[in-house]
Amino acid sequence: MMGIEWNASSGQLHLHNKQVSYVVRVLENGSIGQLHFGAPLARGRSYRHLGRAGFAGFSNRLDDPIALEYPTAGGGDYRMPALTIEQADGSSMLRLDYVSHRIFPGKAGIPGLPSTYVEADDEATSLEIELADGPSKARVTLSYTIFRDHPIVSRRVRIRNGGTSRLRITTAMSTSLDLPDDDWTLVQLSGAWARERHITNRRLAPGRQSTASLRGASGHEHDPSLILRRASTTETAGEAYGFSLVYSGNFLAEAEVGPFGTTRVRLGINPEGFAWILEPGADFATPEAVLAFSEAGLDGLSLAYHRLYRERLARGTWRDRARPVLINNWEGTYFAFDETKLVDIATVARDLGIELFVLDDGWFGARDDDTSSLGDWFVDRRKLPNGIDGLARRIEALGLRFGLWIEPEMVSQRSQLFAAHPDWAIGIPGRSRTESRDQFVLDLSRPEIVDHLFAVLSELLASAPISYIKWDMNRNITEPGSLGLPADRQGEFFHRYILGVYDLYARLTTAFPEILFESCAGGGGRFDPGLLAYAPQAWTSDDTDAIERLRIQWGASLIYPLSSMGAHVSAVPNHQTGRLTPIGMRAAVAFFGVFGYELDATSLSPAECAEVADQVAFYKDHRELLQRGRFVRLRSPFEGDGNETAWMTVSDDRRQAIVGFYRTLTRPNPGVNRLRLRELDAALRYRVTTWPARADTIERDNALVRGGDELTEIGLFLDVDRHEVATHGDYWAQLFVLEAE
Repeated sequence: MMGIEWNASSGQLHLHNKQVSYVVRVLENGSIGQLHFGAPLARGRSYRHLGRAGFAGFSNRLDDPIALEYPTAGGGDYRMPALTIEQADGSSMLRLDYVSHRIFPGKAGIPGLPSTYVEADDEATSLEIELADGPSKARVTLSYTIFRDHPIVSRRVRIRNGGTSRLRITTAMSTSLDLPDDDWTLVQLSGAWARERHITNRRLAPGRQSTASLRGASGHEHDPSLILRRASTTETAGEAYGFSLVYSGNFLAEAEVGPFGTTRVRLGINPEGFAWILEPGADFATPEAVLAFSEAGLDGLSLAYHRLYRERLARGTWRDRARPVLINNWEGTYFAFDETKLVDIATVARDLGIELFVLDDGWFGARDDDTSSLGDWFVDRRKLPNGIDGLARRIEALGLRFGLWIEPEMVSQRSQLFAAHPDWAIGIPGRSRTESRDQFVLDLSRPEIVDHLFAVLSELLASAPISYIKWDMNRNITEPGSLGLPADRQGEFFHRYILGVYDLYARLTTAFPEILFESCAGGGGRFDPGLLAYAPQAWTSDDTDAIERLRIQWGASLIYPLSSMGAHVSAVPNHQTGRLTPIGMRAAVAFFGVFGYELDATSLSPAECAEVADQVAFYKDHRELLQRGRFVRLRSPFEGDGNETAWMTVSDDRRQAIVGFYRTLTRPNPGVNRLRLRELDAALRYRVTTWPARADTIERDNALVRGGDELTEIGLFLDVDRHEVATHGDYWAQLFVLEAE
């Protein structure tokens, strides 16, 4: 049973379902205290004893480790605040007192911001707690939703100015959570371009530990999330908390261990560089934070996020559709193409079973390299004399759908758009602009620029049979400032920019609901929950090397479902690493995501064409399972020497599964090796086959009908006869297909 209980005698609110409880109460001084977030507790009981009894404020005992639901600064709690508001008298002191609350079925959206949702009111129950600060007349609404089927509570905040003087918000976090101890390991997903979302673990220590972005985007460097796990927590057992922000701009994810061994986590818009002026009567909404709890290890946490984000964050026509197998011409041709070359690639791709051809950068303006034409979204007739429409119709006549690359947020200095509107590029008057990648960023905080882009792109999308859009964003913001904002509102720029991005996405996806949008930011530079609400898949990383992708996709899977991860086979030597991996290895990694190719199909040998055709046929046969099955991590590339990685995906009824096993380097005279599986039905018997078929020891040993209990307790046989080791070589992969009899 799911619901929210109000106990008037103790002032307690208890959000509960079968998997989690979240309990708060009104303290004696009128503020809201936290009592519990975690394992489900019995309903109908008072849990007042879990918090400090009779807490009347910090006035008689400063620095008290009391757990507060939405802490503020200046009143005796010296830990990091969730809310800071500068007032007319120059002070930032707030005391948020309980006023009222409201419980209602379902879930409300957030105007202008993406968020999770429900399709029927019985899927969730929501709570709004109204708080007020008397002197400033600030009104704060804490909003919560507990979902019926997920161990998840979502949180967000609305701040309103109920007075007659301006208020200036300098910190407005989406959530703050106090935990009663500090025995936690912080898990973050960090890296850089081409090595995004690598897993880093560090034990909490006194003080603050954080990840953040100030780039105007969530960034390649850190994911807008953090996980806390016990030191003993594994994939399958132990406590873990997840904190994930549905936002694509500057963020802060932070944990602080206080002097009394407690832990405070806050998540939201990065306060650095942020300030928002609230005029009398105005309000401000924070992005949504999604909090998850698991007693079943990291696997339980990931399962919760995968299901919610795939089914109730992604939306639109393509949310539940099988995604097409595509080929993108970028690494095959870069800028050097014409219509004949593109049609030749598409013709070969059609013969291999590929379903969608995507034309990448270089089709517009006079763009023969990356130094010009961004912003000029009209076709280059030198390359495409029949226009986008002519090319798209030729591609469609082959039996493929047609897709197109755009980078709408950018402008080149050498472009017609910049010549006409140099003031549209982000910059600070009197200072030079940094021209990274020979491009500037358009100021999407200004509605007139968003309107222009919507008009131009709508005309483009309506002009041809376009089925797919890859929306790229290849540089971060420098010299942040907007000519559309007065000096005292420049702190609003970064957030208003992201609101503009969301507005443009929302308008285009609404106007063209049949187009599949894929988000991209130099690969994974804006791979975050916020954009999943508009583009149900993202280009996971520009790094397509199969070995590198093992880490990237493993790390991303802590939060993101397979249906959100674009994964392609590219040519070798790999363009990012120079590594030579077999095409079968590249496909075996890329299968676990939204599959495609990024190469010149006309350059494939007959043997490679046969392999690609087999890969495409295999993926199509198992597409639903590979895109929407339950993803289970088995052997981590981040543990030990990282030489072996294994994962699997399982159907909801547990009658089908596909296991991927990957070995980076071959070792001589190997020992016994068993891969124990998970999430199978112990009572079922599974026929095991291998892909590709190899007629080796591994295929012979596993080509049996085996019980789900046996595969779980004993596992697949990965032993290699010492005489066969050399035939496998380095960079070797094997898939196992399990079908219940």
